[in-house]
Amino acid sequence: MAISIRLELRQGQSLVMTPQLQQAIKLLQLSNIELSEFVETELEENPLLERDESDEDGAGDEDGFEADPMTESAKGEDPRPLKEADFSLGEQPAAPGEGALDLDYNNSWDTDGAAEPVSPEPVAHDDWGKGGGGGFDSAEYNLENTLSQSISLREHLLGQVQVDLSDPVDRVIGAHLVDTLDEAGRLGEDPALTQERLGCGAERIENVLHKLQHLDPPGLFARDLAECWAIQLAERDRLDPAMQTLLDNVDLLEKHDFTQLARLCGLDMEDIKDMIEEIRSLNHRPASAFDEAPAQPITPDVIMRPGPDGGWIVELNNATLPKVLVNNHYYTEISRSVRTKEEKQYVAEKIQSANWLVKALHQRATTIMRVAEEIIRQQDGFFRRGVEHLRPLVLRDIAEAIEMHESTVSRVTSNKYINTPRGLYELKYFFTPAIGSTRGGEAHSAESVRHRIKALIEDEPPGKVLSDDKMVEILQAEGIDIARRTVAKYREAMRIPSSVQRRRLKAAAL
Repeated sequence: MAISIRLELRQGQSLVMTPQLQQAIKLLQLSNIELSEFVETELEENPLLERDESDEDGAGDEDGFEADPMTESAKGEDPRPLKEADFSLGEQPAAPGEGALDLDYNNSWDTDGAAEPVSPEPVAHDDWGKGGGGGFDSAEYNLENTLSQSISLREHLLGQVQVDLSDPVDRVIGAHLVDTLDEAGRLGEDPALTQERLGCGAERIENVLHKLQHLDPPGLFARDLAECWAIQLAERDRLDPAMQTLLDNVDLLEKHDFTQLARLCGLDMEDIKDMIEEIRSLNHRPASAFDEAPAQPITPDVIMRPGPDGGWIVELNNATLPKVLVNNHYYTEISRSVRTKEEKQYVAEKIQSANWLVKALHQRATTIMRVAEEIIRQQDGFFRRGVEHLRPLVLRDIAEAIEMHESTVSRVTSNKYINTPRGLYELKYFFTPAIGSTRGGEAHSAESVRHRIKALIEDEPPGKVLSDDKMVEILQAEGIDIARRTVAKYREAMRIPSSVQRRRLKAAAL
């Protein structure tokens, strides 16, 4: 075959991922809190962007800012109630480029209005040391007004190491073992590795470890959970031979084989129950009192409430939704003063970036609203009658209903939460696979089936524990086509013991 040069013309389609398109995809995946952090960064870098601090009645328009990118329903200004037969947003077609974002792509201190600072009044020489500790504040000293500083687990233990271990070498070993503790307070390093790193004998490390196990709080520096319990029981003077035997057979305790435990310990069932209750009273994670990160409450991105006509009102959470505007006055002012080509290019890039961000926020809000409203329409039975009426739903169902791509719906529902009359839920919660019906009717959602299995187990009498096979019979009689392995999988996912273990637990409770 001869090699030659020739000119050909071909026509094809391809998706070009521009930086703005990539950024728009990223905005869809962010929650309102994450979006606020992104917008704060943009406000710092773009002088043409301004935070919208105007009132909802339109104040601020006189300053030459563009309109708020949020939709009317997101603002809460006369939101259109959702009725059972009317959940569509397609009544008012959006202008080109301003509709919902559908991406078919697979795989300082604020001193405004503050009062003038007040200088402290001079204090007479005779007044020094009265009430204010010699300062300018003449108010009485109050210990409750001082700030407390919480110490970490490491600081708490190192302070005890310095007191309890007099030998400098032992202190070094103790400080190293403190640094190897995991979040539960147990050793996270093999003693052999510690011996190799420090160049010490195994006996000396074991002696230091034994001393460390008597530090406060008790239960630290254990190699496993059984040793953690043993340390705490020894502190209470309750580590007798029978209790030690029980701790040596933790595997039987996990299996709830109390009969075998009673035989090994040489005790009756009543004594075994008392020992188990004592173990339950122990601290399984003794380090949990230190270095705890404050619990972060989940902030909903979408708020849903009943409407006056029996429908639903859906709106975006305005409290966490960032709002930005383009300062057209400032843009006009600096456009007249630029001279060089670089300055003109910089201003053009910033105004383009500002306009894009306002438009992207509007598109994101519209897309979230359309997806949320369609989910509510599809799962109306759940919101009105409970989890047993949760319908099977997949991303494709929502995507086809609102004429978007599945990847767009997937990004919109990621890390988004909706506050409903039934509680706070992640949008992903409403997507459940379908389980067929034995009667040829409508399929059942996996979540509703899990709820039914849990209800059956909670209602079972102590003397008649339901096996997985028996639950299959009950569910199939109710029209749910399910296999035994599926029941077992759902039960284990809910951390419910097997029928044998439940029978032993209920027998021990009696």
